[in-house]
Amino acid sequence: MAEQMSDDDERQQSPPSDLDFTSNRARTCIVTGSVSGHTEFQSPYPDQVLENVLENVLHFLTSRRDRNSASLVCKSWYRVEALTRSELFIGNCYAVSPGRATARFTRVRALHLKGRPRFADFNLMPPDWGAHFNPWVLAFAKACPWLEKVYLKRMSVTDDDLATLAESFLGFKELVLVCCDGFGTSGLAIFVSKCRQLKVLDLIESEVSDDETDWVSCFPEGESHLESLIFDCVECPINFEALERLVARSSSLKKLSLNRYVSIGQLYRLMVQAPQLTHLGTGSFSPTEIAGQGDQEPDYVTAFAACKSLVCLSGFREIIPDFLPAIYPICANLTSLNFSYANITAEQLKPIISNCHKLQVFWVLDSICDEGLQAVAATCKELRELRVFPVDAREDSDGPVSEVGFQAISEGCRKLQSILYFCQRMTNAAVIAMSRNCPDLVVFRLCIMGRHRPDHVTGEPMDDGFGAIVMNCKKLTRLAVSGLLTDKAFDYIGRYGKLVRTLSVAFAGDSDMALKYVLEGCPQLQKLEIRDSPFGDAALCSGLHHYYNMRFLWMSSCRLTHQGCQQIARAMPRLVVEVIRFADEEEMDDCVQTLYMYRSLEGPRNDAPKFVTIL
Repeated sequence: MAEQMSDDDERQQSPPSDLDFTSNRARTCIVTGSVSGHTEFQSPYPDQVLENVLENVLHFLTSRRDRNSASLVCKSWYRVEALTRSELFIGNCYAVSPGRATARFTRVRALHLKGRPRFADFNLMPPDWGAHFNPWVLAFAKACPWLEKVYLKRMSVTDDDLATLAESFLGFKELVLVCCDGFGTSGLAIFVSKCRQLKVLDLIESEVSDDETDWVSCFPEGESHLESLIFDCVECPINFEALERLVARSSSLKKLSLNRYVSIGQLYRLMVQAPQLTHLGTGSFSPTEIAGQGDQEPDYVTAFAACKSLVCLSGFREIIPDFLPAIYPICANLTSLNFSYANITAEQLKPIISNCHKLQVFWVLDSICDEGLQAVAATCKELRELRVFPVDAREDSDGPVSEVGFQAISEGCRKLQSILYFCQRMTNAAVIAMSRNCPDLVVFRLCIMGRHRPDHVTGEPMDDGFGAIVMNCKKLTRLAVSGLLTDKAFDYIGRYGKLVRTLSVAFAGDSDMALKYVLEGCPQLQKLEIRDSPFGDAALCSGLHHYYNMRFLWMSSCRLTHQGCQQIARAMPRLVVEVIRFADEEEMDDCVQTLYMYRSLEGPRNDAPKFVTIL
């Protein structure tokens, strides 16, 4: 239901006195009065001693899976684990009610909550499906007024929710909104004006409506506690003068990510104010202001060189490549570089990447071609994560990266642990080479954008390539498959993917047997996402033994029927089975366009829109 994240070291605001932690010594004896008037000390009950010791031990248990296991030992452990849990992770906001969560975990200071499934990012779910933050913020306002941190992903958050958050938790410090929507600049203005201890405001890939409100100027005057401010997704101009003043009075600011309305000239002024930055999102990285004849161009190179602590660089939203030499001085220190918005060539990349010997995380567009990836492979021996995104995501486009760059990475970056690679063509040989050269892979996501595309050299299905990945990469927990795949590929996954927790499938498989191999062979499977694949009711029913152990199953544009979905709902009453219908679908059609199933302690939700039928 809920899982533990890492504990927070700071404890500036204490719970009420009835929830305070007393000292260990006070808990080891019970004081009573004797008949003679003298004080007597009695040993506590054995169960109380055990709980006192256990409480102190569990404070050091940070793994949420370990904590979940500890809570299952007995009632006493269940009770003590809940009392010592300060950070709460809920992977599906409908898996448990806010009331149940706050009743069990009474000392929570940080809430990590997820809403819509990932396929919602690809317009595969109608808007207004749900995942509202409102009931959660109201419940925590009543039960946990000492809440300090909130991390939300794919949730609907309103301006009123932000106001409640700011008004109900006087010591609130951190808000991170990832892929969220429903709020605007007026809500941000209220929130930042009332959170006087705010340390983190990170808006990441969220939709923020422009209410023509100057939210940046609403931060309280005086010294700021800000350590991280990320607003690169806010698609509206900001008050730069207010931002400059805010940065100047934020001596603890380490992370700053700007939106595309901040020019490189304005970036220079901010960097002069904050040379202590470790993470920087550059904004547009192009000049928007018109310089006068006598104006001198700022010394961007010196400004970057002065930021000696800078290790993470991103942004470059509207880049002019002529300004790229400005970042040369910091390349040697970078451990993370994000060029996923920068349409640059291999020749423009080479002078930068040739100095990035410490780089561990690299995101880039495929505009750098195979040649650029070969340059990365030649230099970045410490690389752990690589993501290559397409400039043109159309299925019939000519992709500039291929198996050539892919294999170069596998040969040069042997410490790779995670890869996301968009391309138009691939070979089994290159994927097999990746599996042998990078056995520490934990995440492997290969997205061959054209449907049902085989090995472009041999014409064979991509079965053997993906089979090699699950056979040779023993630590693999996340896998995304694509290209021409037969049931044989899924047989490999079922036989060898024993640690796979997340599997994404698109346009793959021959028959129901493919899904049956996976559901019967992957005991750790938690999240299964399938679209446009030939799997029907028989395949769905093959997972009856496992669905209670999974977080969710998503299937869209497959071969499911209402009768098959109804059979699952009857057989598994603690599973919520949602059939989602788009506006242009016939309501009486027996075919199910989209199925979303998830486990829940609460049963069907009460906020389902009309286009959702819960079986």
